[in-house]
Amino acid sequence: MSLLLERFLRYIAVETRADSAAGRTPSTPGQLQLAAMLADELRALGLNDVKTDEHGYVQAIVPGNRDVPRIALIAHLDTAPDLPGQNDEVNIFTYEGRDIQLPSGAVITEEDFPALQAMKGETLITTKGDTLLGADNKAGVAIIMTVADMLLNGDIPHGDIALVFTPDEEIGHGADLLDLDALGAAFGFTIDGGELGEFETETFNAAKASIEIKGRITHPGTAKHVMVNAALIATELAAMLPAGARPELTDGREGFFMIDKIDAGIEEATVKLIIRDHAKEQFEEKKDLLEAAVTFLNQKYGDRLSLTLEDQYYNMAAVLDDHPEIAAQVEKAMEEEGITPKRVPVRGGTDGARLTYRGLPCPNLFTGGYNFHSKTEFASLDQMQASVRVLLRFIRNFAG
Repeated sequence: MSLLLERFLRYIAVETRADSAAGRTPSTPGQLQLAAMLADELRALGLNDVKTDEHGYVQAIVPGNRDVPRIALIAHLDTAPDLPGQNDEVNIFTYEGRDIQLPSGAVITEEDFPALQAMKGETLITTKGDTLLGADNKAGVAIIMTVADMLLNGDIPHGDIALVFTPDEEIGHGADLLDLDALGAAFGFTIDGGELGEFETETFNAAKASIEIKGRITHPGTAKHVMVNAALIATELAAMLPAGARPELTDGREGFFMIDKIDAGIEEATVKLIIRDHAKEQFEEKKDLLEAAVTFLNQKYGDRLSLTLEDQYYNMAAVLDDHPEIAAQVEKAMEEEGITPKRVPVRGGTDGARLTYRGLPCPNLFTGGYNFHSKTEFASLDQMQASVRVLLRFIRNFAG
């Protein structure tokens, strides 16, 4: 078994599911457990100045043998809140071009996942079908650890390489407490993408919203002109959002509203949703539309809705477009490794979006993981290995 695979399996065995309601960083104790594991492994590789903190950040520097600017490699420890993320047993097999039947009964088909058609002969890793795999982002963690190992135990020319593992990326907190001045990197990469060859310099603009609705409950037999049904107001609000602007009906650079959760009764209801768009103007228009809908319903029902609307991150293209040399060197490294570069917009966000706006240009590179945030998440070991090769090639080229 390869060291890359051994690392990945070790990391996905730790439950690091994020919790947006925790009110602390990290939001779950398993992230601290994985942080401590990584710190120990980095020290075992020979790095002495490994830093950890109470928030679950892990940082270390692979000392360079060339005098060039420092590069940061970044991955996050947490997995999405949607499903359990601990995996003690996985399926590892050579894909032969068929539907993949998981023990739970779930099926991964080429019809649903066309990328499978190009993966015949590759080693795939799946779950049993009742948890996340955790490739988002433990594939990235394993890739970075493997790169560090090869730099420390090989003769590859390289400058200083900062290794950074962050908590709570999935709930939007991963980059908040990272000290960029102390990090000292000129630019970085989040290793948090998907398909072979993909790299991203563009993300959504993102906001989240919570609407609290106060109703009035009374006996239904005497409710005329008295009862105000908060649950019905919640459904009315949902119906006012554009029917075609939903994740399941959009792709590419098309934005959307996504209602994440509705808790509703007659007396009170809560609607939680997210807003996404690559274009800043359309992003602002979507926020304005939501605010207008809430205002309309308050006028209709008498100030019963309270909206909390918060920007989460912005499209990093506005900054990275000023650094075209980074993307050019990524493309060169991929081509030298026989990989066709696929520059695509992220239909989501990464720690890199926040870090870019904080002053650390930070594109996103592929990991070979697919169908994140799902029971049918899977990863290609071959593509994880390709990510290692591309990073090493980029580092070597950058060192001159």
